[in-house]
Amino acid sequence: MKKRIAVKVNGEEREALVEARRTLLDFLRYDLHLTGTKEGCGDGNCGSCTVLVNGAPVNSCLVFAVEADGREITTIEGLASGGKLHPLQEAFISEGAVQCGFCTPGLILLAKAFLESTPSPTETEVRFAIAGNLCRCTGYDKIVRAILKVAGAQAGRDS
Repeated sequence: MKKRIAVKVNGEEREALVEARRTLLDFLRYDLHLTGTKEGCGDGNCGSCTVLVNGAPVNSCLVFAVEADGREITTIEGLASGGKLHPLQEAFISEGAVQCGFCTPGLILLAKAFLESTPSPTETEVRFAIAGNLCRCTGYDKIVRAILKVAGAQAGRDS
């Protein structure tokens, strides 16, 4: 059975007819061709498929596309603006937190939501916040440094 949904993805209104059991991950990747969202485990344990739904991080492999009806979705493709990378994207690059890149989109989106709710986190808070997103390449230190770098820059602007 198919259902018509209307979502706002990366600021753009989109309508589609989707199977009731199609995941948000598959909808984004295969229907909207937003391939930055990755499927790692398919069961919500790795965080590679993390996107923001109404600003909150969700594992898109665990959400049906029909559940996103009427909501706003942000994928990694929606972070850059006017040809300029988001500060988190820049920090991940400058700190060497991007290696194979598979986990990177989910980690960046998770970090974005985390920093919006916790703008001046400690290293321990960052490590706890990203604990649900698996990375096999970096050992997390570079990821944590990148997030703290952006938090420090935000704190500097708030002063």
